[in-house]
Amino acid sequence: MNNDSGVGVIDKAAAILSALESGPQTLAQLVETTHLARPTVHRLALALEHHHLVGRSDSGAFMLGDRFAQLAASFGEDRLVAAAIPVLTVLRDRTGESSQLYRPHGDERICIAAVDRPVGLRDSIPVGTTMTMTAGSAAKVLLAWAEGDRLHRGLAAARFSAADLEKVREHGYAESASEREAGVASVSAPVWGASGTVIAAVSISGPAERLSEHPARLHATAVTDAARQLTDVLRRTEVA
Repeated sequence: MNNDSGVGVIDKAAAILSALESGPQTLAQLVETTHLARPTVHRLALALEHHHLVGRSDSGAFMLGDRFAQLAASFGEDRLVAAAIPVLTVLRDRTGESSQLYRPHGDERICIAAVDRPVGLRDSIPVGTTMTMTAGSAAKVLLAWAEGDRLHRGLAAARFSAADLEKVREHGYAESASEREAGVASVSAPVWGASGTVIAAVSISGPAERLSEHPARLHATAVTDAARQLTDVLRRTEVA
């Protein structure tokens, strides 16, 4: 297969990225793999690093950058939202409360889909709203199966404990009342991706006066059913 596009700098950059698909490589290894001159490889690798298409490992070797993960997440998120809207609509109708879908966003969480209760007192979360990972049932769900630094950073400032997260893993859902915001209660459950990790949290939220101090008693089954349904859809369509 001819990989020459006629635009030399693009072809050389593509050769570097292709070489990194197999894992981190030192400058010397990239030169050997791509058969390009050392100054050329060094110059292009640094330029690609500037745009986050190339990163560095702990040892300083070149590796594919986090921009690729961001692009993949954006593509997956569009499919995730499309799959979520019907599920959230059914959940809203079943519980009578506003429903949302949250996804991790660095050390925060972002609402990527929402279906509001049409009338009456409700907790309305606009799509695109960024929230803390230190309070609320969705934060508990997204942290309960997290690992490493992300888990430790979340727990360091959280209004819940590691023992609370253990209960979330045990029960398969989380609840909160006046934790994220006074007078607001919520229930959340995990959505699992094709890779076997928690990629999102399905939630319902509303006034604590209506949902009570223990909203899971009312709505845990509906929320976990919705999360399970969305998980099944994503597994069939391989959204990671």
